Amino acid sequence: MDPLGARSQFVEVQTLSTWERQPDSEGEETEKEYTDSLVSQEAFPSPFPYREDINRKIVLYNGDVALLNCTAIVNTSNETLTDKNPISESILLHAGPELRDELLKLNGCRTGEAKMTKGFNLAARFIIHTVGPKYKAKYRTAAESSLYSCYRNVMQLAKEQAMASVAFCVVSTTKRGYALEDATHIAFRTVRRFLENHGKSIEMVVFAVTDTEEPTYRKLLPLYYPRSEEEERASLPLIPADIGNSEGEPVVPERQIRIAEKPGSLEDDCEEETLDSDLGQVGNHAFARMEGDVDKQRKLILQGQLSDATIHKQHQRNYNRWLCRARAEDLSDIAALKALYQTGVDMCGRTVMVLVGRNIPVTLIDMEKALLYFIHVMDHITVKEYAMVYFHTLTGEHNHLDSEFLKKLYEIVDAKFKKNLRAFYFVHPSFRSKVSTWFFTRFTVSGMKEKVHHVETLQQLFTCILPEQIDIPPFILEYDARVRAYKHHSYSDTPL
Repeated sequence: MDPLGARSQFVEVQTLSTWERQPDSEGEETEKEYTDSLVSQEAFPSPFPYREDINRKIVLYNGDVALLNCTAIVNTSNETLTDKNPISESILLHAGPELRDELLKLNGCRTGEAKMTKGFNLAARFIIHTVGPKYKAKYRTAAESSLYSCYRNVMQLAKEQAMASVAFCVVSTTKRGYALEDATHIAFRTVRRFLENHGKSIEMVVFAVTDTEEPTYRKLLPLYYPRSEEEERASLPLIPADIGNSEGEPVVPERQIRIAEKPGSLEDDCEEETLDSDLGQVGNHAFARMEGDVDKQRKLILQGQLSDATIHKQHQRNYNRWLCRARAEDLSDIAALKALYQTGVDMCGRTVMVLVGRNIPVTLIDMEKALLYFIHVMDHITVKEYAMVYFHTLTGEHNHLDSEFLKKLYEIVDAKFKKNLRAFYFVHPSFRSKVSTWFFTRFTVSGMKEKVHHVETLQQLFTCILPEQIDIPPFILEYDARVRAYKHHSYSDTPL
């Protein structure tokens, strides 16, 4: 902490000038240089038109990303999250030793993925860790796809966690061999497309650069974030031919086949209705894998004639279809409810997820989208041990999930959800909810009864999870205080 009266080393992102406000110093020269080209280009609209609302969210910052005071900053690392690049070392230095311990618990991070930790001693509340690809000309398309996934997954995580601001470093470090200009094109178009399609809740995206990187960023920003219609027209001839699909994702132009993050994985089983997708699934269907008739297998499952391994494989494939749908669908309306979010860790160091019952208007929302959102948010959490806290506080009939929905959820989710759930804290339960929970865990699902703990007060909860490790909505704190005050008053009035 800074000494009293000393100037903080951290930088408030709200004080930084947005891209919209920065002067176009090169605009006149660019306009003049490409006037002849514009005659033939005017008939074609720019794929990245002038959008003042988006430009107001973009900030170009020359400085250390570790010093920014925003909701989350991005750390670029390697697959073991131990990379010794200047960005990672600065983040570790300012965050303190607790971050290094937390990184060990993540069990690494695959190329293109994004994982989140707390910010610890940083001004930023969270750190999102991602791993950029190693660039080889022979595998250029795979590298582009992986780099796209880095930026896309960071943005997706920011949206899911209802983050107001996120600050990117340059994800592709020099030692990974990715040309800065090529990488910047992918970064800008991916963030731009995400803000267009899914980014209403995100207020600010900061691109933090060094003196070496800044000229490239300043040169390419007008292509994707033009600050005027004139700059849009002037930039049009400079936009690369390959701008990806509607999400900014790289495609193979010859066949328009989607480049998956993990080719050949079960996620490729997503069911699409287009011809291109059907062609892309050649080799993945039951006949090509010599698995026999799928309908026959399902019948055998019901008759109990298939092995556990085969049943698990069928279940895994079904779960991956749901996960694939969850990743593709816009779930921002469910995220805005703030009913499910990640907080700190419990006394055993396990990640804690919070579910706020009163924030789930069961009768007003699409429950299938709610199911998809749950799968999307929880998938990367459940790879290791975790705990859930469900606040039943002040819920009404319109907030209660029926047993059929819960049974469906339990049947769909991957085995890791059940295996790695170590505790389920049911806070402020009613008598009715206790009875319902007992019946559900006793007769509907197996292996859950021992994990459910009914918690009457927050003081009880704090014996398992420290107060500073869990974000609790104000209405729950107020309710708990009233209940404790009432009980205290009742006990004091009891005659001896």
